[in-house]
Amino acid sequence: MSALVLALIAGAVVGLALGALGGGGSVLAVPALIYLLGFTPAAATTASLIIVTATSATALYAHARAGHVRWKAGAAFAAAGILPAALAGAAAARLPQAALTIAFAAIAALAAVKMLRPADPAGATGGVVRPGRAAGTGAGLGALTGLLGVGGGFLTVPALVTVLAFEMQAAVGTSLLVITTNSLASLATRAGAAASLDWAVIGPFIGTAILGAWDGKRLAAKVSGTHLQRLFAVVLLAVAAFMLADAVT
Repeated sequence: MSALVLALIAGAVVGLALGALGGGGSVLAVPALIYLLGFTPAAATTASLIIVTATSATALYAHARAGHVRWKAGAAFAAAGILPAALAGAAAARLPQAALTIAFAAIAALAAVKMLRPADPAGATGGVVRPGRAAGTGAGLGALTGLLGVGGGFLTVPALVTVLAFEMQAAVGTSLLVITTNSLASLATRAGAAASLDWAVIGPFIGTAILGAWDGKRLAAKVSGTHLQRLFAVVLLAVAAFMLADAVT
């Protein structure tokens, strides 16, 4: 199967996950770029950030039209992650390839566990918003985005539910604002690396990811979010196990 066809298929799956779940697509983008399209881990994280930025911005527009984005709270949450995202993005270029792969596999496994055990909407805060905790969480998610090239939506959604007491629809929509902001901040430190990427592959990947994000939003309105999360979590656990085995052998 040609690289173009693989990029089109992978992009559609990534976009579908991002549009339906408000995150998680980038956790599939990186392994798809490495194992299906032959990117190095460092190049894959940079390419993933480009894909996630374009796709998240498109999905954000769709959710904003539906009134599911809380702009002020989301912007404040995202602002806390801008500097950590930029610093982590610069540091990622200096890490060994195997270390990036192992770290990514660990985060993917954590994401799967969180999806299999959805956060309690009441959360530990009991519905009370704590600015310090919100800022710390936003900074941590920004660092994750910069280091591993993941939007962090799989962690942002439960964080918005538990830390800022958002209902699920608002958390999904607002997470896309956070993802887009953090991804742009990290990309700002990777301009040189982005110029050397294979755009003949990334372009089609982005195109089908954007189309998939629109379909994902429609799918989320028809299918139980819990069922979607569990299915995605099982796939994610398999991907994490494969990447970890590959990195240590």
